[in-house]
Amino acid sequence: MSEPTERHVHLFKNGRNQAIRIPREFELPGDEAIMHKEGNRLIIEPVKKKSLLGLLSTWTPSDEEFPDVDQGLPPLDDVEL
Repeated sequence: MSEPTERHVHLFKNGRNQAIRIPREFELPGDEAIMHKEGNRLIIEPVKKKSLLGLLSTWTPSDEEFPDVDQGLPPLDDVEL
C-alpha cells in the first residue's frame, strides 16, 4: 500500500502565529525545516545536515605538492620498541 500524497488538515493559531499539525505519514526527519512559498503553495522541506564528506566533495583538487614528512626519519625497521 502506498503512502498518501494528500490529506485535509486544519489550521490553528499558536500565539500570534498560524500553525498546522503535521500528520504522522508526512513527518520530516530531524528537528529543523526550510519553508518557502511558490505561488500559492507553501512548501516545507527537511534541512539537509552537513557532513564532512559533503563539505569535502565541494572542494576542488589542489595542485600543491605535499612535503615529504618522512625525510630525515630513520626507517621503521631500525626503530626499537
